[in-house]
Amino acid sequence: MTLKRTQVYLEVEQHRLLKREAEAKGVSLAELMRQLAHDHLYKKPQRVDFARIVGLGKSGARDISEAHDRFVGDAVSKP
Repeated sequence: MTLKRTQVYLEVEQHRLLKREAEAKGVSLAELMRQLAHDHLYKKPQRVDFARIVGLGKSGARDISEAHDRFVGDAVSKP
């Protein structure tokens, strides 16, 4: 892997928290930043279409109040 040197200005609090996270993971701050950049660029974010939960009460199901967590989970987990 070829690396390109760059400089980034962070807020003091951002730097402190990122440094703490890097230490907790046992990596350098630079490696953590590379991991974060990789995740941002190459991992697809999991999108939740909240519109799918609208109208769940009109499903005709009679146990909505008892099983609402399951119904909402099913609605947002569908592709």
